[in-house]
Amino acid sequence: MNKIKKGDIVTRKSYGKDIIFIVKNIINTKKEKIVILKGMIDRIEADSNIEDLERIDKKIANEKMEALHHKINNKIIQNEETRGSVGYQIGIVTPSNRNKEKIITGKILHLDGDKKYSQKSYYYYKKLGLNAIVRNIPEYRQPRVVYQLLKMYNPDILVITGHDGMIKRGTDYHNLYNYRNSKYFIQTVKEARRFDKEKNNQLVIFAGACQSYFEAIISAGANFASSPARILIDFLDPLVIAEKIAFTEKYKYITIDDIAKELRDGKKGVSGIGANGKMILES
Repeated sequence: MNKIKKGDIVTRKSYGKDIIFIVKNIINTKKEKIVILKGMIDRIEADSNIEDLERIDKKIANEKMEALHHKINNKIIQNEETRGSVGYQIGIVTPSNRNKEKIITGKILHLDGDKKYSQKSYYYYKKLGLNAIVRNIPEYRQPRVVYQLLKMYNPDILVITGHDGMIKRGTDYHNLYNYRNSKYFIQTVKEARRFDKEKNNQLVIFAGACQSYFEAIISAGANFASSPARILIDFLDPLVIAEKIAFTEKYKYITIDDIAKELRDGKKGVSGIGANGKMILES
């Protein structure tokens, strides 16, 4: 096991090899080597004794990533088909007004602590024709830069995510220090609301990752957050929330009940207070 190094792809034997991780860092202590892990498919961060880790074949990891890419493409196709059907029914786009009515979707700013997720998120937004800026910013730096980025881009929707996780699973749910990155998400939301109060933009915010401190993130000012049941959330969940707000007209209020069926674990993974849409139709 001493051959495991930063960047390796591993699983934890004691957890039944349920999650695939990338080795983020290795910390040498007097007693043992502690490995900091980040999920390859799931938005979770964890630590492990190096002896509990097992390296997996890169072929398996590549297959998992290919499956995720396939899942993203299927979701894009599904959403395009659904939107086309719904749009036709409610008159957003019809043969008679197709060239007369301009659709302006809500502008998205997405801060993601994971570089690969940032790239995949950008791919998702652009395939759907959304106006989105995606910046790869480590969780701990997000509170420091969000104000200036909001000032620079002036978005309608802010997504704040990356990796998170409980240090002691199944206990201390209301202890902020039992969460790896929730404090940064909370601070970032508060900074975003400070900006929003000055500009009165009614910014819609999603924040959180796997097992995040849901109640504290909502209390800080987020409209939607993860994770009420302290479970792993799907990579697509934050993107689906942002997409739905961006494609909903401003006069309509969208609740988690309107979105839950499109999230992998429904309201167990993501919930919130809702928000008005950000789409504008211009003749």
